[in-house]
Amino acid sequence: AGPSGGGASAAMAAAPRWRERLFALYFISHIPITALIDLQPLLPAGIAPRALTDLLQQYATSFRDPLMLQPPEWFKAFIYCEAFLQLPFFPIAAYAFLKGGCRWIRTPAIIYSTHVATTLFAILAHILFHDFSKAEHAGPQTLRERLALLSIYLPYLLIPLLLLFTMLCNPHYKHVEKRKRK
Repeated sequence: AGPSGGGASAAMAAAPRWRERLFALYFISHIPITALIDLQPLLPAGIAPRALTDLLQQYATSFRDPLMLQPPEWFKAFIYCEAFLQLPFFPIAAYAFLKGGCRWIRTPAIIYSTHVATTLFAILAHILFHDFSKAEHAGPQTLRERLALLSIYLPYLLIPLLLLFTMLCNPHYKHVEKRKRK
């Protein structure tokens, strides 16, 4: 690296590979979590296998997450978005990030990450500030319980924010194709 700082820009251009691996892992892991757990509140009772409903019940009881057992309508709307917008995107994104260097993923990743970040802000605010004392299923009451539940949801905000930052700021993904003028 010379005094011009070329080494820093080369390092910045090379940096996305560890992030691409993280993003690939995130999207790959999200497929079974979404299909087997997250979509259960949308299904009629008795459709999901007993082992999966027991797993959801155990999670919701352990982390005091009434949103997954008796979701408010706004939360159901987010689950529908997860089912019909996000889930089809997960294998596409996983492929792009496993392959690496796929600039075509930039715009879909920006759309995905802004959508998810927006939904997570609402969910996290609900977890922090909602009065769960009248909920049918036990919700977090103490700050410690709220933070424990928050810790489950937080990675689903932080990784999309890292994805957004990477797509917007990394020179590899900011590359704009130059067209010849006629």
